[in-house]
Amino acid sequence: MPRRKRNAGSSSEGTEDSDFSADHEHTDRIETYGRTRRNTRLTRASLRLSQSSQDSSPVQISPAEVVTFSARRVTRSRSLQQGPPVTPKKYPLRQSRSSGSDTEQHVEDLKRAADQDESPPRTPTGNALSSESDIDVSSPNASHDESLAKELSLKDSGSDVSHRPKRRRFHESYNFNMKCPTPGCNSLGHLTGKHERHFSISGCPLFHNLSVDECKTRASSRDKQVEERTLSHRQDENRHATRHQEKLQGQVAEGSNMIKTIVFGRYELDTWYHSPYPEEYARLGRLYMCEFCLKYMKSLTILRRHMAKCVWKHPPGDEIYRKGNISVFEVDGKKNKIYCQNLCLLAKLFLDHKTLYYDVEPFLFYVMTEADNTGCHLVGYFSKEKNSFLNYNVSCILTMPQYMRQGYGKMLIDFSYLLSKVEEKVGSPERPLSDLGLISYRSYWKEVLLRYLNQFQGKEISIKEISQETAVNPVDIVSTLQSLQMLKYWKGKHLVLKRQDLIDDWKAKETKRGSSKTIEPTALKWTPPKGT
Repeated sequence: MPRRKRNAGSSSEGTEDSDFSADHEHTDRIETYGRTRRNTRLTRASLRLSQSSQDSSPVQISPAEVVTFSARRVTRSRSLQQGPPVTPKKYPLRQSRSSGSDTEQHVEDLKRAADQDESPPRTPTGNALSSESDIDVSSPNASHDESLAKELSLKDSGSDVSHRPKRRRFHESYNFNMKCPTPGCNSLGHLTGKHERHFSISGCPLFHNLSVDECKTRASSRDKQVEERTLSHRQDENRHATRHQEKLQGQVAEGSNMIKTIVFGRYELDTWYHSPYPEEYARLGRLYMCEFCLKYMKSLTILRRHMAKCVWKHPPGDEIYRKGNISVFEVDGKKNKIYCQNLCLLAKLFLDHKTLYYDVEPFLFYVMTEADNTGCHLVGYFSKEKNSFLNYNVSCILTMPQYMRQGYGKMLIDFSYLLSKVEEKVGSPERPLSDLGLISYRSYWKEVLLRYLNQFQGKEISIKEISQETAVNPVDIVSTLQSLQMLKYWKGKHLVLKRQDLIDDWKAKETKRGSSKTIEPTALKWTPPKGT
């Protein structure tokens, strides 16, 4: 409210007059509110008494009696309060200097309004009494009034629960005299085998031509089947998860997947390097191969079906060498392209520097096998170009891992130099050599030189003569003599030292090894092919 400006002549009288008029208006409002609440309370009390009179007896009660009863009820409820009664709030008034009698009259009016105000009494805690606590407990009809007040409060709130069914206990609703309607049934057991009694045809074992024990046996067997099925599902999930992890672990490689193992005949071989098999086979991690036709498959079942129908028992091509159970077949890459491609893919699993996979037409493949009553098993092979301008007699050479360190590698090398002798050429392996290839060739060249020096009886020796006699390239001969410390430069000449200690060691090893793993030149039946 904005403040009013005071005049210089009447500073206090104007203010007191305005305050008194405002207080008078507030007092009128309080009196009006008190009368309204009193009338409302009398109306509610008359409604309650009329309802109770209709339920109990047709006694008529006059409005005067209603007013008397209401006043008595309020008086008795106030007598139940402990402690001093709560006094109504009084508003402080400023006394006017000009009209003192008016102020006293106004105070008397406020006291009269407070006495007439019948607001609901307060409890000792300061809270208003509820509808239940308003009833006088000392009256003879206290219990009846209390139940009446509760019903009225339920009706006022709108929560009528008369339509709800009465809740019964188990022993009230369960009929122990019920029996199964099937004639001759004693109501014992249940068709599911999980209950002791039944009262309907759907659960009667006798109706389904079964006994109680049979129902229990069937229930136990069903539970076992469910447990077994759950266990098998869990095992399958674990197996699939393990396979998935193995596949993820097996997918190692240079840009694609890598085959970790191969099943080759009766052997299971671990691979060393990546080979460019088709992706649908490479991502499996394991391949199954026919050891005769070298076809690769995805599973053991497919391999067994293939072996039952495969008619190959040896490599395709011409057999040009046989001594005992050792045979060598010459396979043309142009005539047997699929076999040669599979052979190159197989070799790449164990060779690091091999780059020839599919272009096999310009090459000849010499495959060494070991024969038994089931067929000719792959031992190793080497390939050579049909027309080599640098006189390379070997392009790629491999001994299968299950036949390594048994002398077959030197047999393959010796056979390649035997073909060079028949062609009347000086041969040399294609560079670069792999680590294992270099070791094998160095060992072979050492044996060839020691054998030649052991048989040589002259005083002067020529490297050219050694090369023509053994078909070994002179460069390879010089490098081998230097590694054995048998080549010296003295007085402007190169001298070859004949070291008897090395020759004696070679003789001892040759005697111990025997002649079973050597190439016999007379067993070769071969004519050099013409260039294409």
